[in-house]
Amino acid sequence: MFSLNGYEYFLGFLLICSLVPVLALGASWVVRSRGVGVERATTYESGMEPIGGAWIQFNIRYYMFALVFVVFDVETVFLYPWAVAFNQLGLLAFVEALIFIAILVVALVYAWRKGALEWS
Repeated sequence: MFSLNGYEYFLGFLLICSLVPVLALGASWVVRSRGVGVERATTYESGMEPIGGAWIQFNIRYYMFALVFVVFDVETVFLYPWAVAFNQLGLLAFVEALIFIAILVVALVYAWRKGALEWS
């Protein structure tokens, strides 16, 4: 009735990708500990006893540092496909990439001047 020639591999891949999380969650459910006690109800913080409350204010510098990192991480994600297809693209694509990098350099200089890269 329906003809899906050539999609057998895709269907198999989709089936495997659907089964892996189900099997992982099922295996973790089977081997988990069943005991409920005081130790299990406490907060876990990198193997150390938590100090203070969980509702504390963090300095804005941590968020700014993370945002600058994300911006330049996304830059590499956008530049990688461009670099792979560089030979097929023309001069216009090269100029566009230079403009993109220039905008990111301006953003980096702005963040640097505002002190977003200072960790102290």
